Amino acid sequence: MASAPNPPRVPKPKATQPSHYHESFLEKKGPSDPDYRKFWAGLQGLTIYFYNNNRDVQPLEKLDLRTFVKLTDEAPQGSTWDAGLHFSLVLRDQEIKFKAESLESREMWKGFILTVVELCVPSNLTLLPGHLYMMAEILAKEEARRAGELPSCFLKVNRVDAQLLLERYPECGNLLLRPSGTGADHVSVTTRQVFCGKPIVRHYKVKREGSKYVIDVEDSFSCASLDAVVDYFVSHTKGALVPFLLDDDYQKVLGYVEADTENGESVWVVASAPGPGPAPPTDGPKPPPPVSSQNKPPLPPLAAPPSQEENYNYVTPIGDPPTPDYENQEVILSRRLIAMKPKKVAEHPAKPLKPPILPRPDLRGHTGIPARKPPGSSCQALFPTTICSSGLGDVTAELEEKLQRRRRALEQ
Repeated sequence: MASAPNPPRVPKPKATQPSHYHESFLEKKGPSDPDYRKFWAGLQGLTIYFYNNNRDVQPLEKLDLRTFVKLTDEAPQGSTWDAGLHFSLVLRDQEIKFKAESLESREMWKGFILTVVELCVPSNLTLLPGHLYMMAEILAKEEARRAGELPSCFLKVNRVDAQLLLERYPECGNLLLRPSGTGADHVSVTTRQVFCGKPIVRHYKVKREGSKYVIDVEDSFSCASLDAVVDYFVSHTKGALVPFLLDDDYQKVLGYVEADTENGESVWVVASAPGPGPAPPTDGPKPPPPVSSQNKPPLPPLAAPPSQEENYNYVTPIGDPPTPDYENQEVILSRRLIAMKPKKVAEHPAKPLKPPILPRPDLRGHTGIPARKPPGSSCQALFPTTICSSGLGDVTAELEEKLQRRRRALEQ
């Protein structure tokens, strides 16, 4: 039987680099780098990607331009290289130094960076008309891209949460965009600044009118996107307002991987806050899980205290252990309150019970020694063996006195 033919192999699509606004070789030196390193760099949106070569797809590093401050032309101190090849990119938290292949390449990198950051084609650079036309095209693409996405400082929080974020993380910025409380597509801008040691919080309304965003201030200003709204506040305050960008590189909660002893699987455990006492050993017995109030069994209802109208007699037993005077050790007085039903008081004290009349012992021979009763006789059923085995015919006065004390204690 002929086997079915194998399906034809379909070649996998090769991964390609994303289309960059501008790309070329660029040498980079960060704050922790001892010297410059050469990369194939590409600018896309507000990010510069660095590759090992122009054929790589996965970038080795990337640089976010959302914290852009300025560009400077500055050669390294004591360097013999051409000063026209170097420029520095100053961000909010660091400064990156670059070395281009030529003066033209340096000016193009500066022009494209300023175009995407400031959303305008720079006019103070040494550029050819063809370069300016390319930057104008990139400007249109960047505006279209930003119109379809939200800026990084836009967070879906209410007014109170926005104030708390700006207060708790002042190093991340002081300007934040959020949805407006009125609904629709309106947004609000929350700012927080410190003046004379006191925080000043302000809220601004931004209305959505068609495809435009109108800032509701004394002189209303229309913007094409929310990024333009952010740029308006930054530029009109001379950089005093900084877009809020929460640093996600560092975690706020301590967590670790722990192996489950029952099934052997690894689970992610979030460490709790340290308490005042020493931490319990990890290899010791685990404490039982806390029981919620919903799962706790209901407590039995407390007995209502007796009213004065009810005729109950309560006996509080003495806490001393039973004395050896009692022959029957099974009667043990309880330490709890024992409610006894009312009993009718007898008019005359009860007469003491007479001791049972024992049958006369059988005499065998002339010795005068009474015969011993077989086990299980009536004498042993009524009294302890110490009484019957002695061969006494009558109950002694001492035993009778003990029995009377026992009866009086039980009647009480």
